Order: sequence, then C-alpha cells, then structure tokens
Amino acid sequence: MSNTHHSPLRALVAQTPFARFWVSRVAGIMANQMLMVAVGWHMYDLTASAWDLGLVGLFQFVPALLMTLPAGHIADRHHRARIFAVCMLAQATVAAVLWWSTLSGEASRSLILALSVLLGVARAFQMPAQQALTPLLVPRELLQRAIAVSSCGMEIAVIGGPALGGLLYTTGAATVYALCSALLLLAFGLSLLVHYPFTPTRHASSWSDVFAGLRFVWERKVLLGATSLDLFAVLLGGASALLPIFARDILHTGPLGLGLLRAAPAVGALTMSIVLTRWPLQRHVGARLLAAVAVFGLATLGFGLSQSFWLSMLMLAITGAADNISVVTRLTLTQLETPDEMRGRVAAVNSIFIGASNQLGEFESGMSAAALGAVGSVVMGGLGSVAVAALWWRWFAQLAQRDRIEG
Repeated sequence: MSNTHHSPLRALVAQTPFARFWVSRVAGIMANQMLMVAVGWHMYDLTASAWDLGLVGLFQFVPALLMTLPAGHIADRHHRARIFAVCMLAQATVAAVLWWSTLSGEASRSLILALSVLLGVARAFQMPAQQALTPLLVPRELLQRAIAVSSCGMEIAVIGGPALGGLLYTTGAATVYALCSALLLLAFGLSLLVHYPFTPTRHASSWSDVFAGLRFVWERKVLLGATSLDLFAVLLGGASALLPIFARDILHTGPLGLGLLRAAPAVGALTMSIVLTRWPLQRHVGARLLAAVAVFGLATLGFGLSQSFWLSMLMLAITGAADNISVVTRLTLTQLETPDEMRGRVAAVNSIFIGASNQLGEFESGMSAAALGAVGSVVMGGLGSVAVAALWWRWFAQLAQRDRIEG
C-alpha cells in the first residue's frame, strides 16, 4: 500500500494491460481530434456553407444518441477491449476512405456526411466499452488514479490533436487523413493486446435489459445526483460555442487568440489531472464535487465579465480544472458503485448525459446569446451552474454527505 501511495504512476505503469490501453486511447483520441479539424475545414472548402458544418456534427450526434444504449448492452456481454478495437478499426477505415477520396478527387459533401454517420456509430460503441474497461485493468485502490491518468492523456490529445491537425492541413487534407489512419491502426493493434479475465455474463442476456442502466442509475441517488449534476452544470455553464464572439468582439484578438482560448480549459483540466493522480480525493468527496461545480460556475461568470484576454484565459483554465474534478470523481463513483455486469449499460447512460450536455449546451448558448447577448448568456449560465450546485446539495443529500469514494 505504501509503495502505491508513494509511486502511483509507477504502480499504474506496472499494470501492463492498462498501460497499453492508455496509449491506445491517447492515439485514438488524438487521431479523432485531428480528423474533426480536417473534416470541418474540408467540408467548408467544398461548400463554403456554415449549415453544412453544422450538419457534420448533427450527422454524428444523432446516430450516437440512438445507438448508445444498445452499445452499453453489448459492452456488458462481450469482450470490451475487442469492442474498442473494432471501433478504432472502423474509424481508421473512415480516415482511409477520406484519404483515398481526397487524392482521387472523389471527396464530396454527401460522402463526408455519410462517413460522419459511421463515425457517430463507432463512437457510440466506443464510449461505453472504454469507460467500463478501465476497472477491469487496475486494482480497486488504483482506480481513481487510473481515471485521473486517463483524463490526463485525453487532455493531452485534446490540446495537441487540433493543433497538429491544423498545422498538417496546410500541406493538404490527405496528409491529415493519412496520419489519422496510421494512429487509429496503432490504437487498433494495441487494443488487441489488452487482455483481462473475461467470462461472458448471464446478465444482459436479452434486449429487454437494454434500459437496465437507466433503471440502475435512477434507483441510486448518489449516481443520479452525480450524473445529472454534470449534465445540468455543463448544459447551463458551457461557453465554448460563443468563444469566437468573445475573441473577436470583446477581447479583440485573432484566430491565434481564439485557439488559445479553446485550449485553456484543456490546460486547466490537464493540470488538475496531474494533481489528482498524485493526490486523489480521500475525504468529503461529495462536498468537494459540489464545490467544484460551484467553482466552475463562478469561473464561467468571471470569464463572461472579463475584458482582459489573459484574465479570460485564467478563468477558462479554472473551469477546466474544476470540471476535471467533477469528471474524475463522477466516473470513479460510478465505476465503484456499479457491478461489472452492469458497467457497460451504466457507462452508456453516462455517455448520453455527456453528449446531451455538450451538444444541447452549445444550442442553449446560441439561443440565449441571441436573446441576451454573448456576455449575458455566459453570465446567466455561470449563475445557473452555481444554482445547480446549491440545489443538488439540498435535493441529493446522500451525494452531498458522501465522505469517501467507496461508500
């Protein structure tokens, strides 16, 4: 135990299946981030239509939303590392088709939208499988650190992927698609090497069990409180969709400044991931989770009121750090409170909540900005997140009073 405490990273690296899966996830996420940058620019080059840019996101979101619960059901019945591997191979195939079509001059609006549907389906199966896999690869006492390390890798990919994709796109879309294919094939190969004791479960044996994850979360107030807390806080408090307005009209900066503003939350989240890897939360977990959401709201409020570029950067970094506390705590609670035969379906519910908060949050930001202005929208959103934290403290007393990660 003392060795685990003093050398958490060494202890995690010693878990070879987890280390392989970590590298596989980082490679896959980095490729996915690069792919999204390239597909967006490529579509705009082809059509010069903002509406078509929105359709790319919509064509990914709708199939993902429809397929996530069945994907969770499948993750509870089959080898999760193999499901993840198939998802990586499917996305590598999409990148390869885009590479070939670009070189041959066959790339078109309809092809990109069709491939966007395939990406959405692949991600629907990827998310529950990868979330439910981590607890099988590390001891329980290392799970919080493992989730923090996984989050750290994700933030590195989220920061580096778009920047590298944008840089390589200057040499042509085909270059980006080729590298994405290579990274996704690497992720596919590494995930095939992830082994754990797998015994097919007798649970989730029929399609009537597809909605068991929803019932499971609904009946456990700690999980319902933690999951819905993140949904409503991000739904109300997210400001990412309005960053171009703030960059140009309020902070008077250019595309580089916009890129820095977009990266700031990920930098804060990465920093907090490193902190939580070394010093995981031990006591007063519920109260700290709710406090982190309140800090997220206050920092969002500060960003909305700021007219200084560097203060705005700081506020966004704080939102990322606070959100990371929420993410790591929520995922750890969920994994520890859920029996293994249910983890895929519960992870699917979590994926739906995350997707809804991000996608609907952008829609909510745009609608409220049209009515209140960008500053008014962000300020009201920040206040809304603080209000959510206060209400959840009262409505979900079991969550607020939770002392340790393991109840």
